[in-house]
Amino acid sequence: MPDGNVKWKRNAAFFIAGQFISMFGSMLVSYAITWHITLREQSGGLIALFTVATMLPMVFISPVAGVWADRYNRKYLINISDAAIALVTLSVAILYSSGMQSVWFLLAAAMARSVGQGIQQPAVSALIPQIVPEEHLTRFNGIQSAAQSLTMFAAPMAAGALLTFLPIGNIFFIDVATAVIGIAAVFFFVKVPHAVKQAEHGAGAKAYFHEMMEGLRFIGGQAWLKTLIIATALFMVMASPSAMMTPLQVTRTFGGEVWRLTAIEIAFSVGMMIGGIVIAAWGGFKNKAHSMLLAWMLYGVSTLLFGVIPNFWVYLGVMVFCGCIMPLYNTPSMTLLQMKIPPQFMGRVFSVMSMISGLAFPLGMTLFGPLGDIVRIELLLIVTGVLLLTGGLFLLKRRELFEAGKPSVSP
Repeated sequence: MPDGNVKWKRNAAFFIAGQFISMFGSMLVSYAITWHITLREQSGGLIALFTVATMLPMVFISPVAGVWADRYNRKYLINISDAAIALVTLSVAILYSSGMQSVWFLLAAAMARSVGQGIQQPAVSALIPQIVPEEHLTRFNGIQSAAQSLTMFAAPMAAGALLTFLPIGNIFFIDVATAVIGIAAVFFFVKVPHAVKQAEHGAGAKAYFHEMMEGLRFIGGQAWLKTLIIATALFMVMASPSAMMTPLQVTRTFGGEVWRLTAIEIAFSVGMMIGGIVIAAWGGFKNKAHSMLLAWMLYGVSTLLFGVIPNFWVYLGVMVFCGCIMPLYNTPSMTLLQMKIPPQFMGRVFSVMSMISGLAFPLGMTLFGPLGDIVRIELLLIVTGVLLLTGGLFLLKRRELFEAGKPSVSP
């Protein structure tokens, strides 16, 4: 544990600040690329290709990234991946500024950035317990969730404003600058007070495969962890219509004005900020599984409401409520993993969670997306809301998860 209350709080503050600044620049560029392709090419196929380019490389690199996060210094791994992303962005910025403005450069950059983010995410999640005392993990994760939500709120508005008077190549330079600031904040000011003892490992593909399988065997031997992973995957698949299809529902049911679509995005982001602040201040129930179950059931209720509400302004209120719920599930589940997983396996476990988050929504949309052209989206939301509520009742019976969720007993 860090020595002194002030020391760990300073560490945590610089870590969150560095991540926030770096993430803001990354999301700024992501939105700018998406809108640039939309306005310039007006191709649904290219937009779909760009979406795949931002998700699948992250999924594919995650198993190796988990091994790296358990093998090497996580702080350095975060900075190296951030620096690699910034270098790719700088290269594209220079190409665009010199007149080489091919859309394929943007897609290649999106893939490279996705690989970097896939390497970074398990390392970030696994580093947090090294700099934050266990009793403060929930509040720290809540604050981090609120900061991420603020980024989701501010980045699209900033990207839209900048695209009106700056060429996209100049926006890339902004991302490089924010990455440099974020890297400096973590490298110079975040002190990792204790190292994780690493097991002996070899080189080559065989050693990597062995360590990946070792991580999977560890997960297979933990009943509560298997339950949590399966539950999270099912939750995200069932939540995909409410997460991805509500803009289409609003367009069909309430009207296709741009301000309505902007309003629901803002409402959800504001709700997530509120939820992050609430969980940071409250800390959730003593048993982390109780907080997760409450959020699961409330999300099911909000999904059901999306399917039956006839008034847009009430719909917006439910969207804020829905946003509030997400940190109430994500924060306790993240904290539970950070508290219960041995440090030497943490990177590999979080890489599995990254793979789930990268695949669950696309899988859900593969199932529900085509159905949205056959039946009313309201019906899909009602059905998935009922399924979520039913799943919550089954989750209530998983004793192993509630045993794992109990607070640690100090000796």
